[in-house]
Amino acid sequence: MVDQNVCLDGHALPLPATLREAPSERALRPELQPPARPRSIPARDNPRPRRIAIVHYWLVGMRGGERVLEEILSLFPTADLFTHVAIRENLSEALRNRPITETFIGRLPFARKHYARFLPLMPLALEELDLSGYDLVISSESGPAKGVIAPPGSVHVCYCHSPMRYVWDQYGAYRQQLGPLGRLAFSVTAHGLRTWDVATAARVDQFVANSAFVAERIRRYYKTEAKVVHPPVELSAFSLPREPGTGDYFLFVSELVGYKRADLVVEAFNRLRLPLVVVGDGKEAPALARRASPNICLTGRVSQERLVELYQNARALVFPALEDFGIVPLEAMACGVPVIAYSRGGARESVVAGKTGLFFDEQNADAIIDAVERFETQRATFDRRQIAAHAQKFSPEVFRKRFRQCVDGAIARARRRDAASTGRTGVSAE
Repeated sequence: MVDQNVCLDGHALPLPATLREAPSERALRPELQPPARPRSIPARDNPRPRRIAIVHYWLVGMRGGERVLEEILSLFPTADLFTHVAIRENLSEALRNRPITETFIGRLPFARKHYARFLPLMPLALEELDLSGYDLVISSESGPAKGVIAPPGSVHVCYCHSPMRYVWDQYGAYRQQLGPLGRLAFSVTAHGLRTWDVATAARVDQFVANSAFVAERIRRYYKTEAKVVHPPVELSAFSLPREPGTGDYFLFVSELVGYKRADLVVEAFNRLRLPLVVVGDGKEAPALARRASPNICLTGRVSQERLVELYQNARALVFPALEDFGIVPLEAMACGVPVIAYSRGGARESVVAGKTGLFFDEQNADAIIDAVERFETQRATFDRRQIAAHAQKFSPEVFRKRFRQCVDGAIARARRRDAASTGRTGVSAE
C-alpha cells in the first residue's frame, strides 16, 4: 500500500579495496574508450529477444518495487529472474512459484535477515552473475542491480525506482542513524558504492525512471537521460462508493516513520481542531498517539476492505511526504477523494492542482493548515467522478504498454546503431 525506502540498520561492512578505487582516466574520458564491440543484430523477421534476464535488487517482501517486477514479468513470462536474496514466504504467489537465481549473497550466513549488511559485497556479487547468451537484460534498480555485466550484443534496460538513496540524496539521514563505528564504516562503504554506481551507469543502454522527479536524479548523478514510465498502481479494489461518502474527516495513510511527516499532519490538525484519521503503524506511532488531540484517531494497520471504506468516506487525503512517486494518492483518487499534497516529488505527477487536489509549498504545519483552509473554501468545486477517472491513467495496463514501448525502442535503437557502425542495413541472426 505504501512505498518504503530501504533501511540500512546495523553496521555496514567496508567495501573491498578494488571497488573503492576511483574511475580510471579512460573511464572518465569518452574519447579514450576503445571502439564499441558490434552487437549481434537479430533477424528482421524475429524482432523479439530470445533469452531475457531480469535482475531485481532483493526479494524480501511485497513493496512497490516488487509490484513493478510482477508487471515486468507478465510482459516477459519466460524471462529468468535473478536477485541477491529471495525470501519466498514473503512474496506473492506469482513470484514465489517461479525459479529465482540468487547471487552468492543469498548463501552467506544470516543473509536472509541481515541482507543490507552485505551491501559492500553486492557489486562483486552482481558482476559474478553469468549472463552469457541473454539478448535482453532488464534491471530493476533501487538497491544494487544495474551493475551486472551484460554480454556483447545484448541490450540492457534499467527501470530505476531511484538511484540508491542511502548513498546519494539521503546519505546524511541514514548515516545519522548509526553509532560512531557504524558511521565510519558506512562512510567508507558509501564512497566506494557511489564510485561504482556512477561507473556502472555506462553499462545501461536505456534508463527508465518511475517519475520525472527520479529522472532528474538520474540526470544529476549519472549524467544521462531517462524515459519516464510511472509505476503500475493496482486500483481494481479502489472505486467510487455506490452512495456519496460522508466526508466527515480528513485522512492520512502511511507507515509511521520520520520522512512520511505524520508529525506535521498531527500538529496541524491539533491546531485546526478538524477531524483526522491516521492509518498506519510504525516506530513513531506511540509518540504521535501521545501528541494527538481528541479530534485525531489513530487506527493502526487496517485491512484493505476497511482502507477502501475509509478512503470513500474521507473529505480529503493529506500527503506531506517527499516521495519518488507515491501510491497512496492514487488509491485515494481512485475512490474519488481529493489530495492535499506537498508540491515537491512524485505527487506533482499524479495530482492535478484544482482538479484532483491542491498543493502546499513547504513541509511544515503552517503550510498544511493554510492548504486545508483553502481546500475547505474550494471543496464543492472538486468532481469525484473526474478524480476517479484521472487515477485510471496509472493502471497496470498503461504501465505494461509504455514499458514495452521503451524496451522495443531500446532494441530498435541498438540495431540501427550497430547497422550504422558496421555499414550494413541488416544481417541475419547468428
